[in-house]
Order: sequence, then structure tokens, then C-alpha cells
Amino acid sequence: MSTEGGDPSADLAREIPSLYRFARSLVRDEALAEDLVQDTLVRAIERREQFRGESSLRTWLHRILHNLAVDRARRSGREIPLDDPRAVEAKWRDDTHTVDSEAVVLRAETREELEDALIRLPLIYRSALLLHDLEGWTVREIATAHRIELPAAKQRLRRGRMMLVSALARGHDRTVALRGVPLRCWDARSRVSDYMNDALPTEERTLVQRHLATCPTCPPLYAALVGVRSRLGGLRDPDSVIPPALLRRISH
Repeated sequence: MSTEGGDPSADLAREIPSLYRFARSLVRDEALAEDLVQDTLVRAIERREQFRGESSLRTWLHRILHNLAVDRARRSGREIPLDDPRAVEAKWRDDTHTVDSEAVVLRAETREELEDALIRLPLIYRSALLLHDLEGWTVREIATAHRIELPAAKQRLRRGRMMLVSALARGHDRTVALRGVPLRCWDARSRVSDYMNDALPTEERTLVQRHLATCPTCPPLYAALVGVRSRLGGLRDPDSVIPPALLRRISH
């Protein structure tokens, strides 16, 4: 795995900051980013014989991390893109489509807003965008890391940029709609389970109530949570009887 006869451990250690920066931006979760970096290094050590120098060590490691992130997202069901990349590109083909550029750039200047928009991109587009615009990779390097042809890599980068701008523009529209609403939506949604269980301090409970009374998107989500909880409660059968065969097995 060592490049040019160097120390393999030192070679890996030099790539950790870049790997973590990429992982942190890719998943927006510090604990998950740390897990991805650790799993990447473990995978690299386990498969060191597969590294033959056909690409740089950096590209090889980032490919491993990218693949691990994609696999994990698919298994967890988290990969639920809010936009169809083809639909976004089709919208950009429309000569009448535009955005408020000043509002978009202003939102992008706020790290939290930029990360919030970025995490809404499907992971493969997010990865291409981060590798190119954050890490300074060439499109050809991205194609190698993603194991796709050069035109496909160019398409991922193009669509990723369009989707990011569209997400930021939609975020601006949402900010206008939420003006005066207490709490950010995630702050309210992360508390709603405790709210349902009557386990919030009075001040936080009041903020959640005010948010639900004024937010245009959270009330249906809350209603769905309440409805599903009610249906789950309906599964309880107070007259259920333990099968005799089970009683015999337990008693023996």
C-alpha cells in the first residue's frame, strides 16, 4: 500500500484529515463520519494487496469511503432524495426558470444553511460535488473514484451543482414562509417524541406548541406520528390468551 517505498502507516495517516473532511461533509454527522473513516482505513488495510498504484492512494481511499457511505445509506433507508435529478435538470432547461441569486448566495455564506441544502442531494451527486469543489479533484479523478466514465462524472457534477442551487433557493422561499415561527423545524421535530410523551420542560413544550401552530409543514408530520401511535396502541389485545403449548414449554 505504501507509495514510493514509504511507510504504509504514515501514508494512511496523511490521508485522514482529507477523508474526515470529506466524510463529515458527505453525511453531516460527526459520529457517522468517524465510523466511515475508521471503516475505510480498516478496509484499506484488509485489502491492501488490491492497491496496485493504478490510481493514487488518495483516490483509492476516497473510493472506499464513498462506497461505504453509499452502502450504509441504502441499508439504513436514509437515501431518500427530495428531488429527482432529471427533473431538476429539466427545470433548468426551461428558459423561464431562474432563482434569486442574491438570496441563494447569502444562504450559501451560512455554513448551516449550505450543509442543510447539501445533505438534500442524492449521495452520488453530493460526493462528486464535494470531491471537486471542496477537495479540488479533477473530473477524471472523480470518475476513477466513482468507477464511472468521464461523461457520467461530468453529468454528476453538473446535476449536483444545479440541485444545490435549487435546494438553496427553495430554502430561501421556506425561510420567508417560516418567518416568525419559533424553532427551526428539526429542533421542533427532534423534540416532538418527548412532546407526545409529555416529557418536555414547560418552556420547550410551549415553543413546540407555538411551532406546530404556525409552521406550514410540521403539523401534518405531527398528525401522522400521533395517528400511527394510536394504531400501534390498537394492536394490543387485552383478551389475548397464551397458547397451551407455550405454557407447557415454559413450565418445563
